[in-house]
Amino acid sequence: MNRDQFWVTDEQFSKIQPHLPTDTRGKERVDDLRVISGIVHVLKSGGRWVDAPPDYGPRKTLYNRFVRWAAKGVWTTLFEELARAGGPTAEVLIDSSAVKAHRCAAGGKGGRKVRPSAARAVGARRKSTP
Repeated sequence: MNRDQFWVTDEQFSKIQPHLPTDTRGKERVDDLRVISGIVHVLKSGGRWVDAPPDYGPRKTLYNRFVRWAAKGVWTTLFEELARAGGPTAEVLIDSSAVKAHRCAAGGKGGRKVRPSAARAVGARRKSTP
């Protein structure tokens, strides 16, 4: 395992596993430990799903599992249960060093560079000039 990757320990997974959905149909699910580690890695690194290391399994599986479990409320239930079990408090603050912003977020207001009213005024002056 790569040291730059995040992996849930067996002890951590033993606390998570009872809260995972078991009502799945069809093909057998990809290893939950591996997929949860991949999801946490992507969220923690701020990267894109497609850039997840292949050690975590299919990237589409990481994304689909994250989105489907979010829609079913699995993540919310999991975090609430872990907080009740003596983990971090229900409200946790995140300082700015933990939040990454894209480099384009540092600029000013986006959108059109010339205001429509200013463009009309410039056009009107050009037409009136002989």
